[in-house]
Amino acid sequence: MKANVLIKKKSLIRMYLENIKKNWMLYVMIVPGILYYIIFKYIPLFGSAIAFQDYQIFKGIFGSPWVGLENFKFIFSYQDFFQVLRNTVMIAFYQLIFGFPAPIILALLFNEIRLMFFKRTVQSLFYLPHFLSWVVVGGIVFELLAAEGIINAIRELFGAAPILFMQEEGYFRTIVVISGIWKGVGWGTIIYLAAITGINPNLYEAAVIDGANRWKQIRYITLPLLFPTILIMFLLNIGNFLELGFDQIFNLLTPMTYSVGDIIETYVYRAGVLQGQFSLTTAIGLFQSVVGFILLWVFNRLARKSEQGLW
Repeated sequence: MKANVLIKKKSLIRMYLENIKKNWMLYVMIVPGILYYIIFKYIPLFGSAIAFQDYQIFKGIFGSPWVGLENFKFIFSYQDFFQVLRNTVMIAFYQLIFGFPAPIILALLFNEIRLMFFKRTVQSLFYLPHFLSWVVVGGIVFELLAAEGIINAIRELFGAAPILFMQEEGYFRTIVVISGIWKGVGWGTIIYLAAITGINPNLYEAAVIDGANRWKQIRYITLPLLFPTILIMFLLNIGNFLELGFDQIFNLLTPMTYSVGDIIETYVYRAGVLQGQFSLTTAIGLFQSVVGFILLWVFNRLARKSEQGLW
């Protein structure tokens, strides 16, 4: 019995080695991706121990004293943290409600364009903002919304007084959501357009024969077949629900809008990098990751009821 198991293992190992030898170029291509995740994702996991220590940079992880859950207790007793958490949840919710459907709608609109030259030109124009850094985009937003910017110039034509948009708390979250959509919506359509391209054209031909107009084709063919892709992208977004991105908020935030715009990433930057509270900010980051994992697990379980999901 043991001899048979050994023979099977050897044959499997031989088969794997032959497969690697045959497709070695494909395996070489995935090496950078594997190294990226090992170096920047898995190795830093060991640094999570700082969240349970009174970390001192000169003593390191192994020399710093352990404090257990004291950092987490301090977080949940710290009033500013709940304000930061509330801001993060609010902005994340707005981005999910308004930002997530945007590339889906745009992909459906792109799919309806029949003139290929015009379609490619429009797609390229929508893709371009993705390649701009948030420093550049932030500068554009500040210039557009400045007291003497284009938006206020248009308002003055109708006799309205100028508004300092970037210094008003009531406008900040709207500006964040709109600028995020403008920058990322074109790039986000790529996956959905690829999924639409994979739909069998015969389905549309049969629908035309049955008298279905373009709206009915989208409703009964495109959207149902696009649903698995939409669901997977939604789950990936949910997993990063509390991770809004440091660059965007940092470049749009002003001292007057801290009360509505200060999020976990910007707070971690100030407290961790500028003030050196490494244990506290690591605890916040760990809390952020745990919440993201729980949300992903819950929504994935719900998705499994429709025989979809990430796992």
